[in-house]
Amino acid sequence: MNFHTRKWVKPEDLNPNGTLFGGSLLRWIDEEAAIYAIVQLENQRCVTKYMSEINFVSSAKKGDIIELGMKAIHFGRTSLTIACEVRNKLTRKTILAIDKIVFVSLDENGKPAPHGKTEITYVKDRLQ
Repeated sequence: MNFHTRKWVKPEDLNPNGTLFGGSLLRWIDEEAAIYAIVQLENQRCVTKYMSEINFVSSAKKGDIIELGMKAIHFGRTSLTIACEVRNKLTRKTILAIDKIVFVSLDENGKPAPHGKTEITYVKDRLQ
């Protein structure tokens, strides 16, 4: 799992209990997963198709620094399935886990399009 994105939990991210609002966290996850899919599939036209059960393990509070981890776990013909973990940067305690987030690669007409990818690649490997 690669943890590239970090977020600082600020007052505007909190729910009435004083902990991180789940909706804010899910927005961050969807955005980070979309960027991950776009980079892996080399196609800016990727959409979220499915998100499996979301397991909130612990909470985050104001001032915490969290990090979002993503890993490609399956390449379909037109799709990419990603696993996600969110954890506290300092304590490494898991905040949330999602087993499957599925993205679909689209063509210029908004229809599913084969992407031809079969494994995780890194930008540095594509530039050589």
